[in-house]
Amino acid sequence: MSMHESSWEPQALGMVPMVIEQSGRGERAYDIYSRLLRERVIFLVGPVNDVTANLVVAQLLFLEADNPDKDIHFYINSPGGSVTAGMSIYDTMQFIKPDVSTLCLGQAASMGAFLLAAGAKGKRFALPNSRVMIHQPMGGFQGQASDIAIHAKEILSLRAKLNEIMALHTGQPVDRIERDTDRDNFLSAQEAAEYGLVDKVLVSRETAA
Repeated sequence: MSMHESSWEPQALGMVPMVIEQSGRGERAYDIYSRLLRERVIFLVGPVNDVTANLVVAQLLFLEADNPDKDIHFYINSPGGSVTAGMSIYDTMQFIKPDVSTLCLGQAASMGAFLLAAGAKGKRFALPNSRVMIHQPMGGFQGQASDIAIHAKEILSLRAKLNEIMALHTGQPVDRIERDTDRDNFLSAQEAAEYGLVDKVLVSRETAA
């Protein structure tokens, strides 16, 4: 995860399928993601940056307003990205009333793994061939030595905070989190479950009950 925002823009993931629904008032077309939002499903696909974070936060708040007592399903396939953008999603997940169930498909790396672990206890899942990667935050600041020192101090502060939160959600001691995130640490879905990043590996929808 990085302190700095990625330049990636969500450009609809190529061609987005449309869903046509019929009612007594005629036909209505939705893009597939809007239709899934009606089922309280949110996607985080691609890098975490201010654009993607704002979209996720807006959807979380919308679904809370729609029904504060019904779970939200947050599907994650992300290589990670900006720490500050990711923390805006994290804080919103903890702030809103509905439980947020998380599910990793593909990969949840860096800030993606952090958000995966931040789901409601007992409601964090991974598909069997997904991959999870945890590591420490990275910085790429350039400038005067005094400014570099300031940013280095900020990165260390962020690392300590992220480790504390990760320990809270996984049940692992902070010192183990520090060791395990010192370098890129890749885990299978089952290893992520054993570590406490998720609660269960889902092979089929029936096992989610």
